[in-house]
Amino acid sequence: MSDQYIAGSCNIGKSEVRQRQVVALIGLFLSVSALAGFVSTSASPSVRLGIFLPFLVFSVGFIQSRKKFCLAYGFMGTFNFGRLGKVSRVGDKAALAADRKTAASILAQCIGLAAILTLIVYLLPLA
Repeated sequence: MSDQYIAGSCNIGKSEVRQRQVVALIGLFLSVSALAGFVSTSASPSVRLGIFLPFLVFSVGFIQSRKKFCLAYGFMGTFNFGRLGKVSRVGDKAALAADRKTAASILAQCIGLAAILTLIVYLLPLA
């Protein structure tokens, strides 16, 4: 694991990665709970679309922790390798542009993963 800022590649350290892993676990728990509720009530496909948000929470935490890159920090032009909440600013314009490009890519990946997982739940034959 990198322990330093690399523009467009790595903008969070161990404690920040761990925080994203916790977010992923919370999203996974919420998603599994929602799915269990859908199965137990034979929820209609349109109701099951509501699982998108828990899946999005999961995917944001999961992808950010795997990539070691915070999309919010990327958009804001910050990074953190110290204690939680102690962010530093990106000074270089090229590095800022690289971070924003990576952040946009990660956001698209998160939305895509959540959409695919939601589609799977939507298509499940529960009734």
